[in-house]
Amino acid sequence: MLTTTNPTTGETTDSGIAVTADVAAVVDRAQHAFTALAAEPRTWRADLLDALASALEEHRDDLVALANSETGLGVARLTGEVGRSAFQFRLFAEALREGSYLEAAIDHAGETALGPQPEIRRMLVPIGPVAVFGSSNFPFAFSVAGGDTASALAAGNPVVIKAHGSHPLTSRASFDALSAAAAAHGAPEGTISIVYGTQSGRDLVADPRIKAVGFTGSLSAAQSLMSIIDERDTPIPFYGELSSLNPLVVTEAAAEERADELAAGLFGSFTLGAGQFCTKPGIAFVPTGEAGDAVLDGLVTRSRDAQAQVLLNNRIASSFDEIRSRLITQGRATVAVEGVAHGFTATPSVLVIDAAHLTASATEEAFGPLVLVVRYSGLDEVYSALACVPDSLTATILHAPADDITALTRELAPRAGRLVFNGYPTGVRVSWGQQHGGPWPATNSLHTSVGVTAIRRFLRPLAWQNAPEAVLPPELREGATGIPRRVDGVLTLPA
Repeated sequence: MLTTTNPTTGETTDSGIAVTADVAAVVDRAQHAFTALAAEPRTWRADLLDALASALEEHRDDLVALANSETGLGVARLTGEVGRSAFQFRLFAEALREGSYLEAAIDHAGETALGPQPEIRRMLVPIGPVAVFGSSNFPFAFSVAGGDTASALAAGNPVVIKAHGSHPLTSRASFDALSAAAAAHGAPEGTISIVYGTQSGRDLVADPRIKAVGFTGSLSAAQSLMSIIDERDTPIPFYGELSSLNPLVVTEAAAEERADELAAGLFGSFTLGAGQFCTKPGIAFVPTGEAGDAVLDGLVTRSRDAQAQVLLNNRIASSFDEIRSRLITQGRATVAVEGVAHGFTATPSVLVIDAAHLTASATEEAFGPLVLVVRYSGLDEVYSALACVPDSLTATILHAPADDITALTRELAPRAGRLVFNGYPTGVRVSWGQQHGGPWPATNSLHTSVGVTAIRRFLRPLAWQNAPEAVLPPELREGATGIPRRVDGVLTLPA
């Protein structure tokens, strides 16, 4: 049986949930569901997603209470996260009805500059059963009811979810709510499934019927799963959100203009959720001189006055302590505020280093309330120091109106998937335009895991050449309307 631990009290109890013994049977049901789902139109799937959103909202209070007992993240935060998950399902439902995600294109047969050519019709189609690994720090938005599940289902694929060991009860309750709503909607058995236990996750990835993996978690765990994929007869895509330091640069003019405001904003961002956000600014470049000193002083004061925050589990707490020690001993960072970790809690830590002394040893991600402040005397020092910083999900510039940040933007753009200006990266809007992914080691793909285009991960292109109309999808038939299509090179929009 799996255990569950309340990080607020440290109490561990039996969850009553057994490790999944027969993963192959679970995947078999998902495979049969994939065939059945292929017969359903986009509008049916859109209605299914709306039903899943309503189920989350209906069970919100119970889900939040359970998640709070397993994560200690607080009722307000978790209530908002359930709302975010419901919003994700509804946003994908809108995308299904709108239809542009299909990238439908038709090239009629005829004479071309290259001579007579055949008819080609192309669009994106589902890939097959998808494995989704829930994360520890987002028990809803990046877990059973998260964006990977929503986008894979929207694409037309059944989902097999590997529950995270930090919140098995929350995972089961979320699954129960979603699976009941799916059954009531008429979805085939196996549309949404769940497995428990570390070995079950390995078996899931190894199963040849799984066609893609969505993962949010540590780099080491991801590499373990990717090694399993490497041993498969048929490789599959692994969409991993892994590790991110998220550099933040405060310009000298911004520090002179609003030092205390910047200190307050940075403090709030790196301690949000006890620093357990993948988008936490873990390294902040602050200018030397009085203005930069004021930013650092404001950050130090707030950190010293802060109360202890609950970490998700003992593994994160012990890892946080180990990494902080390495940043000091091996990375040679100076302690400005020595946060204290006790049990499952930690107070904020602020470390400081000169840009000229920054090495790769000081740029390890510390999952928790810690920020490394890098003092620089000119942007050239920032550019040199960035060579030591791993590429990230985000990069942030806090600047003044008079600043010319063109060169700094150009320097940061190749290093991140999202650039933030005069804001903080810890909020990730769920929208059509969002990009939540970055160069390795932030992620291992070019896709986003948040927003509408996350659906693209779980689709593949298929072209039909000289096909009889009866075998074409409705969206590619002659005269079909209702979605955007590119016909003979011309984009056509619904009337």
